[in-house]
Amino acid sequence: MRALRPCPPASAASTNPVPATLTHTGALPHMNLNISHLSAAYRAGSLKPSQLVRQLAEKIHAEDTHHVWIDRVNLEEMLIYACQLEAMDPTSLPLYGIPFAIKDNIDLAGYPTTAACPDYAYTADQHATVVKKLIAAGAIPVGKTNLDQFATGLVGVRSPYGACKNSIDPDYISGGSSSGSAVAVALGMASFSLGTDTAGSGRIPAAFNNLVGIKPTCGLLSTHGVVPACRSLDCVSIFAGTAEEAHAVLQVAQGEDHEDAYSRRAPAQAVHSFPPRFRFGVPRTEQLNFFGNPETPALFAHAVQALTAIGGQAVEIDFSVFLNTARLLYEGAIVAERYAAIRPFIESHAEAMHPVTRSIIQGASKFSAADAYATLYQLKANQAQAQQCWDEVDLLVTPTAGTIYTIEEVEQDPIQTNSNLGYYTNFMNLLDLSAIALPAGFQHNGLPFGITLCAPAFHDLALLELAQRLGR
Repeated sequence: MRALRPCPPASAASTNPVPATLTHTGALPHMNLNISHLSAAYRAGSLKPSQLVRQLAEKIHAEDTHHVWIDRVNLEEMLIYACQLEAMDPTSLPLYGIPFAIKDNIDLAGYPTTAACPDYAYTADQHATVVKKLIAAGAIPVGKTNLDQFATGLVGVRSPYGACKNSIDPDYISGGSSSGSAVAVALGMASFSLGTDTAGSGRIPAAFNNLVGIKPTCGLLSTHGVVPACRSLDCVSIFAGTAEEAHAVLQVAQGEDHEDAYSRRAPAQAVHSFPPRFRFGVPRTEQLNFFGNPETPALFAHAVQALTAIGGQAVEIDFSVFLNTARLLYEGAIVAERYAAIRPFIESHAEAMHPVTRSIIQGASKFSAADAYATLYQLKANQAQAQQCWDEVDLLVTPTAGTIYTIEEVEQDPIQTNSNLGYYTNFMNLLDLSAIALPAGFQHNGLPFGITLCAPAFHDLALLELAQRLGR
């Protein structure tokens, strides 16, 4: 980092007033953290990064009733980033002065990385590659967020730091495992955030908090500096308010990294957009599952109509190979990769783990090497079968989750509720797909519903462009 210069005191920070959308009382309920809004204010000179972080710190450091944070960057440290930026032209960096949150299985230099397990924690001596890229582009880190321990879960309640509560109705789950990252954005404490996604952790929380969630092609974003869940399947994911803002972050965060053996560069022939007339797959009616929710089937049907209205043709497909692949993630030997990721820790500190997380990961010890190969052979066959789908359609649309649960419902039945949430998500990385979760309406109780668009690897930009066509 460059040599620091002191920030002026708050009263002398600028002769320009803070924009009306940033004027606040108490808990700052109306801060506009949209990237486009902040960037325009910086360029106009009506806002400085130091002004923003002074106001944002008040909200971030207020009582954490939703259990969003594991660690928060203090105001003095945020001001260091802000004052470095103020020596620069606001147009010189794509994410100049944009605040972001980081899931606490991703390294931020000088801060503990806990993976929501205090006994596992270590202090990172350098930023994860993706964090380093974002900071170099002008983004300001504001804190480390809560998660399902060791990124194992889709619910957001498996944490000693408290069950992360839904941003709209705190009686409901936030989704996981990237729970705090989604809620931080939804509650206006960050413009965007980083999560991870192995089995749906970057999509379920997006759906439950009315956000856009990018699950990029595996390897498109480096996982160097990320605590692995299943190293061969892990992705760093992005939460944002709109597809346009998610796109701006993706453009900065992506890129091949020699420090990550699973890193990949997008090929020159990567698809950047779907044609004006496109075909999208929809699971057969009998293969759709809404788990007894009476409202979400109609919301999904409306989303299908919206895709048709912008030029899509719905094609019913046999979804069975996707469902069969999803089962391999936890019911087959692939779950042993979670055990391998933290083997020394779980073999010496199993009692320090959340009981549900421990039971899932310890259960992998029953599989043999022969079992692992049998599972890989089955996965290869499934991949070949799934490939036939892409000969018929350009992309696939599903619900992100068929329903949502209260925190109490999940605590009463932690395994089955979590399994239900993975119905439409667990197959994605096993089949090397790109995906984006999008808001798709609200139930009568005010809780959001979401859909996921997915396509083969390296269709990330095409999915983002289509999301923008949908007005997301």
